[in-house]
Amino acid sequence: MDLNLTGRHALVCGASEGIGRAAAHELALLGASVTLLARRADVLAEVMAALPRTPGEQHHDGIAVDVADAAPLQAKVSALAAARPIHILVNNTGGPPGGRAIDAAADDYLAAFHRHLLANQLLAQLTVPGMRAAGWGRIINVVSTSVKEPIANLGVSNTIRGAVASWAKTLSKELGAYGITVNNVLPGYTRTGRLDQILRDRVQATGKDEAAVSAAMLATVPAGRFAEAHEVAAAIAFLATPAAGYVNGVSLAVDGGRMQSI
Repeated sequence: MDLNLTGRHALVCGASEGIGRAAAHELALLGASVTLLARRADVLAEVMAALPRTPGEQHHDGIAVDVADAAPLQAKVSALAAARPIHILVNNTGGPPGGRAIDAAADDYLAAFHRHLLANQLLAQLTVPGMRAAGWGRIINVVSTSVKEPIANLGVSNTIRGAVASWAKTLSKELGAYGITVNNVLPGYTRTGRLDQILRDRVQATGKDEAAVSAAMLATVPAGRFAEAHEVAAAIAFLATPAAGYVNGVSLAVDGGRMQSI
């Protein structure tokens, strides 16, 4: 099985922590040169220093920018793509705050739409030319199991994540002929800052303590535990490899079997 990414350049968003950081590490282990993208330059420097590398073959870099700031995002990624074409794009951004869909303001939906779908679209437009020139590319979106089964009290996230999944499926049909695949990874309950936020929200909403809330969540997971970030990152890395070249347009759940649907 061909898992070799030597000579490929990956841009990983949300790379300062959690799933993004783990994905950057796994891609580097497979030989890719990785550019990390996140808001905090100091943290990016630490993450970059810890990435595996083969001297002379891998060059890692970092871009400090907020994906919601379209103008600087476009400027910085355009410059990067002009200098070193990007072959692998991992779209990964922290989810919107919790709450019921009916209670959310229009601005809540618009902010999430800009941070997720429109940022993904801009990054795809900036990176796809390099992929087409190479005759090879991977776009992998870290989304949520809510694109198949909406999650209670995540109204804005459910809505916007579903839009991202449909956008990705559409792109997969448009770009497949150029050797570019577009897939989604749907993490289940994963030990990240996002899970901490969900736990806090549920504690506040139910009045139960965190241990009871965690137990109730785990009762729905056949694996009986929360995922680790590196387990989700392994799925991302596989979809980026030559071995996954005929996997296109799928939404892959990494959820320990929690979802009820097939």
